[in-house]
Amino acid sequence: MSSEVAARRDAKKLVRSPSGLRMVPEHRAYGSPFGLEEPPWVPDKECPRCMQCDTKFDFLTRKHHCRRCGKCFCDKCCGQKVALRRMCFVDPVRQCAGCAPVSRREADFYDRQLKLLLSGATFLVTFENSEKPDTMVCRLSSNQRFLLLDGDGDGDGHREVEVARIAAVQMLTEGLPPGGGNARAIGMTLQYTTPGAEGLTQLTLTAGEDADGSRRQATAWLAAMHKVPAAPRSPAPARRGASARLSQAHASFWSPCRRPSSSTSLGTSNATRAGRSAWGSSTCSWAHRHD
Repeated sequence: MSSEVAARRDAKKLVRSPSGLRMVPEHRAYGSPFGLEEPPWVPDKECPRCMQCDTKFDFLTRKHHCRRCGKCFCDKCCGQKVALRRMCFVDPVRQCAGCAPVSRREADFYDRQLKLLLSGATFLVTFENSEKPDTMVCRLSSNQRFLLLDGDGDGDGHREVEVARIAAVQMLTEGLPPGGGNARAIGMTLQYTTPGAEGLTQLTLTAGEDADGSRRQATAWLAAMHKVPAAPRSPAPARRGASARLSQAHASFWSPCRRPSSSTSLGTSNATRAGRSAWGSSTCSWAHRHD
């Protein structure tokens, strides 16, 4: 990749929206696949009452819009100001009681797990038609759009997988530790589309040893990959009440999950066959992205 292209990918600009200042990619095509668009606000004339507690708005009880879901609330139900990194806001913005906890969890991803993904880790990488794995460093690109695979020069050298083209992910685990607990992640298999090619391409990452002979960095990278925020969804029609409280991104980027059929199984571990994922939070090994 040329330095000019890399600079274009990473270029940012400061814009002002009704909700606040945002630092967004200069070129929309290079935006993060984890990002969220600002939602349209529910028009004032359509919300005479708080959409959470049903309090009637008047001169003393003012309307406030949640910057994440766009719905209309009273100050009691929408008084928290929380960082919203997925919409690129420079400062914390007003969010409702349902959206604020989600944004806080995502902030933890951006502050901790994202750093691991950007720094990368060593893996044994097996491509679809490879006879043997190549030792490569896998990391997330700075604009979060690509998985970058760099070898030592003996194999394919450099590969890029566009995150938006990943169709399915399978976490590979090994047995449960003594005394119970979660299974340990040892790798992951990706299926993704390639421009100009029919069907899906597959590659498998298996945790490799770093310079100190440890797989700790690779297993931490896998754990961070599992915590990538949810894929953007189309917002549901606005309704009052708790049933409408879910915002665009309350699940995993690789959800919803479903079990593989016998024709797609890739030899999951005993832990996975027993219905335990590496993280103890899902009952399936395959996870498919929302479109």
